[in-house]
Amino acid sequence: MEMTVQLTIDCSDPQRMVAFWAEALNYVPEPPPGGHATWRAYWASTGVPDEELPAGAGDVPESIIDPAGRGPRVWFQQVPEPKAAKNRWHFDLKVGGGRDVPLDVRTQRVKATAERLVTAGATVLRIKDEPDTGFYAVALQDPEGNEFDVV
Repeated sequence: MEMTVQLTIDCSDPQRMVAFWAEALNYVPEPPPGGHATWRAYWASTGVPDEELPAGAGDVPESIIDPAGRGPRVWFQQVPEPKAAKNRWHFDLKVGGGRDVPLDVRTQRVKATAERLVTAGATVLRIKDEPDTGFYAVALQDPEGNEFDVV
C-alpha cells in the first residue's frame, strides 16, 4: 500500500505562512492540479460545496511542496483560534553540516540562515552558543509564533 505524508499546520494567515515557510524550507507554493487556475476551481470541480470554503480559500496556494520531491507537502489550514501554547513539535533546519564540519563554519551557516529568516519574518528567541561542546544553534519563531531551530 502506498502512503504519502502531509504536514498540516493550523494558522490564521495561510498566505503569509506559505511565503515564510517556502523561503525557510526552499519549497515552492503548490500549483493547483489538472490545469485549474486556482485551488478553489479545482475543489469546485471535485464537488466541494462553496459553503464549505471560507471566503478567499483556495484563491492562492495554501500549501508548499519540495521541488525536488523529497520532503512532505505542507498545508497551512486556516483556523479561527489563535495559537495558545508552546509547540509540542518543531522543525530543525539542519544547515550547519554536522559535527564533521568545523564549528566556525557551522556557526556562519546557522547565522546566515537565521538572518535570512528574520528578514522573511521570523523572530529570534535565543541563541545557543556552546563552543566547549561544539554546539551552535538559533531558536526562532515563525510569523505566527511557531518555534523552530536552525542548527
